[in-house]
Amino acid sequence: MAGEDIEIDVDDIERRMNGAIAMLRQEFATLRTGRASAMMLDPLMVAAYGTSLPLNQCGTVSVPDPRMIAVSVWDKANVAAVVKSIHESGLGINPIVEGTLIRLPIPELNEERRRELSRVAAQYAENARIAIRNVRRSGVEEVRKAKNGGMSEDDARIWSDEIQDLTDKAIAKVDNALDSKKTEIMQV
Repeated sequence: MAGEDIEIDVDDIERRMNGAIAMLRQEFATLRTGRASAMMLDPLMVAAYGTSLPLNQCGTVSVPDPRMIAVSVWDKANVAAVVKSIHESGLGINPIVEGTLIRLPIPELNEERRRELSRVAAQYAENARIAIRNVRRSGVEEVRKAKNGGMSEDDARIWSDEIQDLTDKAIAKVDNALDSKKTEIMQV
């Protein structure tokens, strides 16, 4: 059996690590930092038409200015359900209803809330690091199986080093994203 023919799919490993980073960025976008972002409402589900729909399927979400989010609900019958979803979201935003338009003023954050959001951001980052390390572990396991299947010791070391390099780069991206988010949260 020729050991040189055994290859590890590092592209798949890298794709899975980048998926963890993308998920982290989505989670960061849901954190209210005192600045309006339409992505804050992305995880919200609305009970409408006998089912649960994402808020963006019930109306148009826009950011008319840095401290305001506007939701233009398409069906007047769903306005109450959208308002209820916003109240239950835990975002701490009080909606102002004007017909089918719902305005969401983003209040200033106090120091205690900023620290709490920084801790939440750090937890999201740690979860992303864990996901990346799990991907690394499965990659290293692939290398070990390939080594048992005839891969040379040198090739196994090369693949392991490449997987570790991808892991280090992905963890650095997580750390940079966390630093940026903490800076954004703590800005007054």
